[in-house]
Amino acid sequence: MTETSSILVLTEEALSEEDALRLTSVHADEQLAYHLLVPADVERNLLADVLDHLSLFQLREALEAVRRDDEPTRTGAAAALAQSLTAFVAAGTPATGEVVEGDPVAVLQKKVGAGETVREVMVVTRPHAVEDTFHTDWASRAREALGVPVLHVYAGSSFLG
Repeated sequence: MTETSSILVLTEEALSEEDALRLTSVHADEQLAYHLLVPADVERNLLADVLDHLSLFQLREALEAVRRDDEPTRTGAAAALAQSLTAFVAAGTPATGEVVEGDPVAVLQKKVGAGETVREVMVVTRPHAVEDTFHTDWASRAREALGVPVLHVYAGSSFLG
């Protein structure tokens, strides 16, 4: 019996059906299992958030980033996971998933090293100008730590990170 290869999808927010279609179209002709990981406790740097918005000329969002105190929660992550799993099913590809705790890249390392046949990691984020520029984003860190290909895409778009 042949073991099915899997794709790990690490996402910081809920995926849309269009996001799911874009991700699964990369390997459209292959039979792969998709497993989604949504971090429950992502720590964001306020300054980096403001700079990210300013770099994209999102002045209102930069001001809102300073005003709000909406740390991601386990409940929010569970809702994002449920929406993302629904999006994958609507896109015609069933997926599994889980909310994860701690450093997302360390979780990826455990998953890749657990003996599963992980073929690739897909990291889905919003644009983060500071982290992307200095290669401290999840995808850059995962590329250094994992022995599998890592694809970084921006949610809601076809842009690669």
